[in-house]
Amino acid sequence: MIMRSERPKGPRLLGSVAGQVFVLTAVIVVLLSAAAVVALVLQARYDSERDARNRSLAAAETLAHAPGIEAALESPSPTAVLQPLAEAARKASGLDFITVMTPDGVRYTDARPELIGRRAAGDIQRAAGGESFTELYTGAPADGVRAIVPVRDTHGVVIGLVSTGIELENISDVVEGQLPVIVSAGVATLMLAIGGAFLMSRRLRRQTRGLGPDELSRINEHHEAVLHAVREGVMIIGPDRRLMLANDEARRLLGLTAEAEGRHVTELGLEPRTAALLASGREATDEVHLSGDRLLAVNVRPTEGLGGRHTGTVMTLRDSTELASVSGRAEETGRRLHLLYDAGVRIGTTLDVVRTAEELADVAVPRFADFVTVELLEPVLRGEEPSGAYTEMRRAALSGVRGETPLQPVGDVIRFVVSTTPMAVALDNLRAILVADLTTADGWRAQDPEGAAQALSYGLHSLITAPLQARGVVLGMANFWRADAPEPFDDEDLSFAEELAARAAVSIDNARRFTREHTMAVALQRSLLPRALPEQTAVSVSSRYLPAEAGVGGDWFDVIPLPGARVALVVGDVVGHGVHAAATMGRLRTAVLNFSTLDLPPDELLGHLDELIDRIDRIDHASGVTDEESGPDRAEIRARITGATCLYAVYDPTNGRCTLASAGHPGPALVHPDGRVEFPEIPAGLPLGLGVGGVLYESVELTLPEASRLVLFTDGLLEDRGRDFDTGLRLLRDALARPGRTPEQTCADVLAALLLPAPSDDIALLVAEARLLEAGRIAQWDVPADPAAVGQIRQAASAQLAAWGLDDIVFTTELILSELVTNAIRYGGEPIRVRLLRDRGLICEVSDSSSTSPHLRYAATTDEGGRGLFLVAQLAERWGTRYTERGKVIWAEMETGGGNADAEAPVPDLDALERLAW
Repeated sequence: MIMRSERPKGPRLLGSVAGQVFVLTAVIVVLLSAAAVVALVLQARYDSERDARNRSLAAAETLAHAPGIEAALESPSPTAVLQPLAEAARKASGLDFITVMTPDGVRYTDARPELIGRRAAGDIQRAAGGESFTELYTGAPADGVRAIVPVRDTHGVVIGLVSTGIELENISDVVEGQLPVIVSAGVATLMLAIGGAFLMSRRLRRQTRGLGPDELSRINEHHEAVLHAVREGVMIIGPDRRLMLANDEARRLLGLTAEAEGRHVTELGLEPRTAALLASGREATDEVHLSGDRLLAVNVRPTEGLGGRHTGTVMTLRDSTELASVSGRAEETGRRLHLLYDAGVRIGTTLDVVRTAEELADVAVPRFADFVTVELLEPVLRGEEPSGAYTEMRRAALSGVRGETPLQPVGDVIRFVVSTTPMAVALDNLRAILVADLTTADGWRAQDPEGAAQALSYGLHSLITAPLQARGVVLGMANFWRADAPEPFDDEDLSFAEELAARAAVSIDNARRFTREHTMAVALQRSLLPRALPEQTAVSVSSRYLPAEAGVGGDWFDVIPLPGARVALVVGDVVGHGVHAAATMGRLRTAVLNFSTLDLPPDELLGHLDELIDRIDRIDHASGVTDEESGPDRAEIRARITGATCLYAVYDPTNGRCTLASAGHPGPALVHPDGRVEFPEIPAGLPLGLGVGGVLYESVELTLPEASRLVLFTDGLLEDRGRDFDTGLRLLRDALARPGRTPEQTCADVLAALLLPAPSDDIALLVAEARLLEAGRIAQWDVPADPAAVGQIRQAASAQLAAWGLDDIVFTTELILSELVTNAIRYGGEPIRVRLLRDRGLICEVSDSSSTSPHLRYAATTDEGGRGLFLVAQLAERWGTRYTERGKVIWAEMETGGGNADAEAPVPDLDALERLAW
């Protein structure tokens, strides 16, 4: 502990360090305060003079450009006209003089009438030449700051000068008026600073106990002598875990550099266990720590300052290497303990089976063995459960002190044909086997005589083979070989190899189980994503899905054809990873597909989807999903289901409009045909399934130019451990800013720019190039609310179909239009409109202002009507109803490959069918 000096009996203010610091501080404060007052006075004078210049120039410019100044100067008596005006302006502006002069400086006006008619002194020629300026003027009638501005006529010729200014005496009065305030502020600042210096000196006096410089120097010399003379390492650590002091012995034992003071304990290059002890701040008594080739006995105690305040810790070190030499095996034990520690840190850093096997081989070479081979069962490499048969394995890792080796390379199949080989015996007994001399291993040589001979001639002379088993199941084998080291393995090495293999087996099993779950999740995820994008003409689409390396998430995308040649583009993300996230994604994708058949606007669809997720959560909670077979507890399952995001967009190729709504999902990127990239503002609604109830989402409508690209993505594309969202957004903008790229090329550009080698989150990317339906493929008519108009619509539609070359479906189209138009006239409201779209098939749409939806029913034989929708359903491939802001649209789609009516069959009376239809 640091020695403490007693507080001196009498007051020694000036002789103490605190008193000297106070005097020096007071002197410095006085000098600074005086300098500050002088600087403020000079600044005030400078500011006043600058203000006078600005005011003078502004007044002169205003008067020189005032209306009527030109006429006044050209009048017979300029003085009579301008003198009253100039005096009024001078008094109103607070200036000391306003003078109007001829170009050669003769005064027309002046604050002193006796000067009128006299020539003004100073640099008049600059103003006569057309230049406006300000100057510090000295001379009669008084010194001052003045501005001179030329007056020009309509031809730009200088016809007079205007001079305005303020006398220096008035400027000085302003500065002198500020002196009391400046001096008072300086005095107040001085008093506060001296008071602060006094308080600081009092605190310093308490901390130094009133000691003088000589006494402090003597105490410091004593402390230095004690610290550096003892044969025990001493380190003083501050409360912030930074090294404050280390004596010579501590530097020698720990290998500290001269720049170690001031660094954090984790930055001193200490052994991890020692650094962790110092960082924790806990007490320790004679703990044994390894430092290089030394064993150190470590003691750690906290230190206290005045009032019991914690000021850090003190660590003492003793070199215990001599004790290890007395035991004869402590050094080897420490080396192996250190190796086991390294194995625990370096093995299992990833959840990859092969990489874990390689880490086992690398950590044992060369400190324990010269060569290490690791063989694993085939099911383990695939992430599957071992079958129990282990006579055949595949080499997964090979490491050695030399590059060339007679051992079979990685990837070869290793078979244990002879039951007396060390490997087969170890597997049968489920324990490690030691072969001190390989020349005596008859079974090993019998299995592969040629390979054994090459190994012996290469120098391999000793072997330990250890099964890799976890949870009582064999996963593979680890073989430790010695060639360059002359001493063979012994029994202590055997125990160490068993411990090392046991630790590695646990990591390999964890990686195997993760591989199995990851493979299952990837398979489930890909099975739930669209296998092929549907055919449609609204957009040209390309997509990418990349699972995360460390765990599959719940990202998904979809392209859904909608009635009226429209298409829905969907991209979403489920919170969490693994099989549960993939399964939840499948449920949400199915729900979106189902809701899309209702042809809901994007905001309403997201609202229904949010309600559905909340209902799923309540059902799972009430049905007790959290049994032992399901694995996670109820709270974990709920966390996996809720918190999804989704972006839903509907694009109409007939008008190029795209309606979008977001549930907490990043908005899309819009790439214009010229390569310009923008990120439209999309109202960010709450994520789905938060359970708040009654969430309202907002839609926004965009107009997509033809050949523009709409890019939808999940946040895994932009964000990662080493990159934030804004950086990813900038990279995405740069990757998209290339005109003339196809959707497939755009996907490749984006992934090349943003894809990381090991993404930590799933990535879903959907690129859609907008197309517009040609005007020649659209026909529409307004229908009056008159039953007689039905026949006219049939005739117009027949003519349009004939022009399109669709004569084979003319009769079917006429019948469907008759039924739909008749229904709109009888039960709907105006305006009524008919539209035909020639897409991959023929789409018939009839819209009206009524929101009442018709229903399909079966009419009895005695009913006079009610068969209209039944006929439409029978004749069309698909039909349905969608609602608009001002009514509804009933649509029907038909294939154009062939007609639905026999050409030779008699044509029914359509007017009669209309009377029976509804």
